[in-house]
Amino acid sequence: MSSDALDPDKTAELAVIGGGNMGAALVGGLLDSEVLSAAQLVVVELLPDRRNELITMFPGVQIVGEVPACRGALLAVKPGDIPGAASAVAAAGATRILSIAAGVRLATIEAAVGDGVAVLRAMPNTPALVRLGASAIAAGSSATAGDMKWADSILSAVGIVEQMPESDLDAFTGVAGSGPAYVFLVAEALVDAAITEGLSRPTAERIVRQLLLGASTLLDQQGDPRRLREMVTSPGGTTAAGIAVLEDCSIDDAFGSAVRAATERSRELG
Repeated sequence: MSSDALDPDKTAELAVIGGGNMGAALVGGLLDSEVLSAAQLVVVELLPDRRNELITMFPGVQIVGEVPACRGALLAVKPGDIPGAASAVAAAGATRILSIAAGVRLATIEAAVGDGVAVLRAMPNTPALVRLGASAIAAGSSATAGDMKWADSILSAVGIVEQMPESDLDAFTGVAGSGPAYVFLVAEALVDAAITEGLSRPTAERIVRQLLLGASTLLDQQGDPRRLREMVTSPGGTTAAGIAVLEDCSIDDAFGSAVRAATERSRELG
């Protein structure tokens, strides 16, 4: 059933709290991978217009405006709304909660739900929107290996998952959480450089998209970025000339400083 009305006789296997981009991406991944069926899912979204969009996107999934009875919950709302959402799903019967809000520590969520609820915290990145995400999961004080497996199954629907202590999530955020923006910045710079050298913008954008897709696919299939770089870089050739400029600009230091700054900011927010 897809509607604004709650079915009082139904307990959802998973309630997804927040139907924004990431919440919807996870619902789509869970359905496509058949981890859960439409009948097992409920999406809670406060905005009526967005509820209507979700009803169209996910036929058979119950789309509602308030928290229903549920066994587990995925919190995909703004960080400031997490404690209230966690308290609401615990009151609705959830015994497992997975939060994907940046900067909200496990202890904060555990304090909002009290005893008897397993809490896990995750950081997915935006490529989850195209099922190519990288996510990290950390377990709360009462979470078991079974709870971690449950959380892993949800996030695996949209990409790879790494399990780690909460103390490592900030570094993960600095690399993988913020990393897509670093890649997009490189893409912008390459497009601008190509235009400066005489290519039209449509041609430059098409070429850069393909080179990033091809290079990332090679890296995924063959690994070892150093070896791949050396394979492309013939002594005295065009690539060697370009690499020399990047090394003179201390590109390693630039990316290292970017990851460090993002990691520190993540610690400050949490």
